[in-house]
Amino acid sequence: MRKNLLTTSAAALTLLSLVGCSSAGGDAASGGSDQRPEEITISLVPSVEGEDLAEALDPLTEYLSDGLGIDVHGVVANDYAATVEALGADQAQVIITDAGSLYSATEQHDAQLVLRDVRFGATSYSAIAMTNNPDKYCEDEVVTATYGATGDEMSYCNGTETGAEATGEGPAGVEALGKVDSSTPVALQAATSPAGYQYPLVAMQEQGVDTDSLNQVPVEGNNNAVLAVQNGDAEVGFAYWDARSTVTEEAPTVGEDTVVFAYTEMIPNGGVAVSDSLPDDMADELATLMDEYAESSDEAADVMFELVGLSDWTTDTQPEQIARYGEILEQFSE
Repeated sequence: MRKNLLTTSAAALTLLSLVGCSSAGGDAASGGSDQRPEEITISLVPSVEGEDLAEALDPLTEYLSDGLGIDVHGVVANDYAATVEALGADQAQVIITDAGSLYSATEQHDAQLVLRDVRFGATSYSAIAMTNNPDKYCEDEVVTATYGATGDEMSYCNGTETGAEATGEGPAGVEALGKVDSSTPVALQAATSPAGYQYPLVAMQEQGVDTDSLNQVPVEGNNNAVLAVQNGDAEVGFAYWDARSTVTEEAPTVGEDTVVFAYTEMIPNGGVAVSDSLPDDMADELATLMDEYAESSDEAADVMFELVGLSDWTTDTQPEQIARYGEILEQFSE
């Protein structure tokens, strides 16, 4: 999700060195080893910071140490790209990271994708295209559906939702994106945002829109993308599904005033990748243990959410979504 997915900060590598991440499992360039290492290191970018980090990591690493019968260490990376660099240098053998970094790890370092992140029951999500001008973008009647995460009633059109409960399943209604032109104020987030910039731009380009001539309204964050449309600063805006729920306190009528008229194709969550220096049976064992972690205890479920903001992992990795994400990222790294 950066212009160079393999670029990382010296500070992150220094931190990994300071915590004593020794090479484990043989030479990563050798294509793996049949011998089980005596210790492994997990690199991740946690949701918590500072003094809470060690406390948050300990239950997971202790669980894995007990299950694997070896020492498992956890270290923090400054950003997601740093996890890939650590794996490539064999300073970490397991990484918990975002989708773009999973792509880099598998492509550049022959890492094995073993788990995908589950958030609110899903391993992927769509970006929403929303408007305050449904007469222009909606080809059918505006309908309402319930956004299950919050219980809010939201407005949709163009077949994006057809039932009482919203699903957020894309792609849908993307043909309507072809109505965006150079005179349309469009709220776009930073170029590193999958839902707020990258996937929407690709979707518009596929509908024949000249994205180089867009009348961009720059915004920071999904909530501000919603508010830009709600307040009339932009006619169209993009965010993750369904970011309208984040502004209901300050804009109580947003579910009615701002209509979702298209979903992009699905954007993958991140996951877990392992170095090819680990034996295959150990990689499988590790994946099984991590897959079962959230269900192992109430404490584990809490740690999972507090540590990396997840409800679960799954072994249904859907690598084609990661590969597609890589294709899109490469368009923005040139």
